[in-house]
Amino acid sequence: MSRPAAILSLLFALGSFTWVRAAEDGLCSVPLDFTSSDAESQHPLYWKVTNPTLSPVHIQDLPGFTRSVYKRDHALIAPESQVFGPLPDWVNTLGAYLITPAMGSHFSMYLAKMQANSRSALPPKDVERFLFIIHGTAILSNMSGNIHKLLVDSYAYLPPNYEHFLTCDKEATLVIFERRYINIGDYLPEQVVGSTDKQPLLETPGEVFELRKLLPTSASYDFNIHIMDFQPGEYLNVKEVHYNQHGLLLLEGQGIYRLGDSWYPIQAGDAIWMAPFVPQWYAALGKTKSRYLLYKDVNRNPL
Repeated sequence: MSRPAAILSLLFALGSFTWVRAAEDGLCSVPLDFTSSDAESQHPLYWKVTNPTLSPVHIQDLPGFTRSVYKRDHALIAPESQVFGPLPDWVNTLGAYLITPAMGSHFSMYLAKMQANSRSALPPKDVERFLFIIHGTAILSNMSGNIHKLLVDSYAYLPPNYEHFLTCDKEATLVIFERRYINIGDYLPEQVVGSTDKQPLLETPGEVFELRKLLPTSASYDFNIHIMDFQPGEYLNVKEVHYNQHGLLLLEGQGIYRLGDSWYPIQAGDAIWMAPFVPQWYAALGKTKSRYLLYKDVNRNPL
């Protein structure tokens, strides 16, 4: 192995945050700068989800390298691995599927990039949908003529077989969760439209993070979406191992996520799938708050 290749191998094996690039005068190391500059502070909320620090342009000199990992019980999908293509039946919209049942999940999670004059399609029969606005503005309408303008940090839950459509005049980026609804008894979920800042902080006994739940906790809903905030240096006290599945999108900040026996540096824009019973743990790093959006199945017997 050549000396430069050996240096690269050692750095990545150590999990260093040092970035290596080829300069005109040879190999040099450049520390990643995750601190917020004045220019960054002028960007809108969640801008790093669609403009990550380690975007493809930053790793174009490292052919074949990606931080993405797929294993039996978890996956990390980094932005450089996201593959966008036309979403079926959507108009002027590109999508990247991040989590699907092909992995072993019972839900799908994908990004949708709506362009000018775009329009959504309905999910399959008996499939419910949750959408969250990361960038731009979209208009949600239903067959009754009700209209909601969804800005960044806004969200909507659409029950299964609920007639609705999204439109966008300019551009918008959404993260969308879909799953086949599990019906029990006479419970019927209803449409929910809201925004994160309108949801109350909930008690988290034994933990330091801030928690908001975006959906009602009643038995009508078979999953919920959590928004979890960590200040730098804060971490999960519990080392979770449970039957629930998770789909996660880091909206702000950076940190370390343990999944099984592996430890992954993550940053805004990274998506994670967690299968049932995989050991999981998170700690926030850097100088800014971490925030992630988390899917969790609830209110149903695992049998």
